Amino acid sequence: MLSIAKGLLEEEAKEQEEQRSRYMEESCPPVSMPRSMQEMQELCREINDKINVIDEERYDLNIKVTKSDKEIDDLKIKVQDLMGKFKKPVLRKVRMSADAMLKALLGSKHTVNMELRANLKQVKKEDKELRDVGDWRKNIEDKAGMDGRKKMFETEA
Repeated sequence: MLSIAKGLLEEEAKEQEEQRSRYMEESCPPVSMPRSMQEMQELCREINDKINVIDEERYDLNIKVTKSDKEIDDLKIKVQDLMGKFKKPVLRKVRMSADAMLKALLGSKHTVNMELRANLKQVKKEDKELRDVGDWRKNIEDKAGMDGRKKMFETEA
């Protein structure tokens, strides 16, 4: 199968080469070099005219090709619309944290942290408070009665 295809491709390449050579012989006759300045100018004008004609043909062919490509695309779209068999992809549930979702929506530049505890200040407890708590019986005896309350007001003031 591959050998047959290879043979066909080689034949097509030979045919294209023959077509090129025939076209070049038809459109580009052998050039005779002019001897005078006037003949040289006429030759340049002829070549310039031929170049202009070929450019116009190339431009026209290019426009035809782009038009036909656009028509082909439009027809493909119409065929798909008429078939009506669009496969909808199955959507999967994705579990994302709020941080990951905001990062995906806002991009990697914005770092948003939804964890509220991270923004709170941490307060260290002092050792004096712990000692005072350990001595609660002594404090109650000192503050008992009128003398204790008088001492409490005197120490605070």
